[in-house]
Amino acid sequence: MPQFVEPELARMVDLPAGGPLWVHEIKFDGYRMQLRVEKKRAVLLTRKKLDWSHRFPEIIAEARSLPDCIIDGEIAALDARGISNFSDLQSALSDKETAGLVDFAFDLLFLAGHDLRGLPLIERKTLLEQLLSKKLPPLSRIRYVEHYKSSGKEMLEAACRTGLEGVISKRADQPYKSGRGNDWTKAKCRGGQEVVIGGWRGDANNLRSLLAGAYRDGKFLYMGRIGTGYNVKSAGELLRKLRPLEIAQPAFANAGEIPRARDLHWVEPKLVAEVEFGAITSAGILRQASYKGLREDKPAKNVVLEPQPAAAESNNNHSTSMQKANASTPAAKTVVAGKKGVVSGHKGLIVRGVAISNPDKELWPATNDSPAVTKGELVRYYEMAASRILPHIAGRPLSIVRGPDGIGGEQFFQRHVVPGLQAYAKPIRVTGESKPYFSIDTEDGLVALGQVAVLELHPWGAKPGEPDMPERLTFDLDPAPDVPFDAVIASAKDMRAQLQHLGFTPFVKTTGGKGIHVVVAIKGAPKKPLTWTQAKEFARDVCLQIEQGAPDRYTTNMSKKVRGGKIFLDFLRNARTATAVAPWSPRARPGATISMPLQWSKLKPGLDPAQFSIPNAAKLLRGSDPWKDIDATAVSLAAARKRLNAS
Repeated sequence: MPQFVEPELARMVDLPAGGPLWVHEIKFDGYRMQLRVEKKRAVLLTRKKLDWSHRFPEIIAEARSLPDCIIDGEIAALDARGISNFSDLQSALSDKETAGLVDFAFDLLFLAGHDLRGLPLIERKTLLEQLLSKKLPPLSRIRYVEHYKSSGKEMLEAACRTGLEGVISKRADQPYKSGRGNDWTKAKCRGGQEVVIGGWRGDANNLRSLLAGAYRDGKFLYMGRIGTGYNVKSAGELLRKLRPLEIAQPAFANAGEIPRARDLHWVEPKLVAEVEFGAITSAGILRQASYKGLREDKPAKNVVLEPQPAAAESNNNHSTSMQKANASTPAAKTVVAGKKGVVSGHKGLIVRGVAISNPDKELWPATNDSPAVTKGELVRYYEMAASRILPHIAGRPLSIVRGPDGIGGEQFFQRHVVPGLQAYAKPIRVTGESKPYFSIDTEDGLVALGQVAVLELHPWGAKPGEPDMPERLTFDLDPAPDVPFDAVIASAKDMRAQLQHLGFTPFVKTTGGKGIHVVVAIKGAPKKPLTWTQAKEFARDVCLQIEQGAPDRYTTNMSKKVRGGKIFLDFLRNARTATAVAPWSPRARPGATISMPLQWSKLKPGLDPAQFSIPNAAKLLRGSDPWKDIDATAVSLAAARKRLNAS
């Protein structure tokens, strides 16, 4: 096994290649690293063969559990959105806080005495995935990079909408070839490249902008100023490194083209920086350039002007302009409109522009009565049911149940945005809460929920956009284990009759378990909005009245000691910050059941709530929506209160 293998490099292209011979990977914004393990000794080498093992001690420690091998990868830092961020990587290295860094492994060159470079890429990746899954825990700092066989163009559009760096495309059938060739290509969402710092504007203690350049035909040429991207800390670090390099005359061969200023300082062209920019002129000058960090893995003499993606010529705003530009292409229209909802990959999917990892992972195992349901099938369900789900969660604070390892693993009930959802979640400020809640208002957002394995949706019953104003009351009929479902059906009809007597139009749904929800829409007076206290107290009094009429069948006491043989009338779903499972929401229960809205005529003895499930979703969604008019049926709570008090 050699001490080092010259890495294979990607050629810059405007758009990724397409066709069955190509696979696509996410482009990470970090340091290319070669991990070499021999006899339990691990080293990390840069693409110029510098030993950086000491800079990543946590990754080195985990790598020692691997057999002899050479792994090609990229070390990166992930931001709060779960997206690689070069500035965060630089900060982590500067502060020596590297425990959170990840080595994203995408190729395996040697393994246990065997040279794998002659194998097709797809075979090398299969061996790499098997190696890491067998030798390392699932959340190791050394992680396998998934690949996709979807359209390269659609993959790039998805990456750009998500805020990623871009896409690396590779020939699946080719061996590993050191150097830059045509088998690997890279397409970026925004212009970016390495530059050499040739000076700064400011003084010894203040940095106003950097003067950047690159080499062309052996000449060091000026490429413009970089005036954003650094903070007080990074600016101070830059000045400490720039001051010792100061020289009297500029090193730029075209220094005469640089706008003159009194506070210009020239430096030896030794420091390499990573920048991104909105455009580059025909004269080679960067526009809207932003500093990302210093690169220590590449000599300044090797920095040349790279060909840039076509996107960089027209996009000044990474998130907004790129979406507009992409939306004008036929492929983007297909993805955005959902006309071609799912693009299949070898190990992944792209659904409505969202990259889905591990789509074959089982989240609900098979039962005697139901097939297993995978992550990919959950995502497809969210896409298919989006028009039914969104009216009940959009604009409302949302709590979620996540199960990254499925219903058999650890589950998390979360009220605040989790990594992977930031690009889709709309923050909602709630009085008295230090962190904002969030809502999901788009079909893309629902698909993103599936990507992070959200198994249940629990919104507030609030008016959209106004979390302090209740808009719906939920009466949860929760039976004791010994109560048959037919009895719950009968109790739902009792609740319906009582609410109709009070002037409401009740709506009904299963809960995905053995319970039933009866829901009504409410409203206040124009100058006297409703409060959550009024909503909860009204719901409580309705339940108490029903309990008093049949104490042998109902209870409002949540204690399990007194609930045997009875149905618990749960009115607490109507308190401030309380939630109820959304209509059409999946449940983290065997069989992948869903909370199914029903016509009252369908609520008959013998009904089995287990039939309403993700495997049966396509059939269920073909029918009309029994809840489509719920908001139009709102009744004044004050008027209903008068009727209740009079009864």
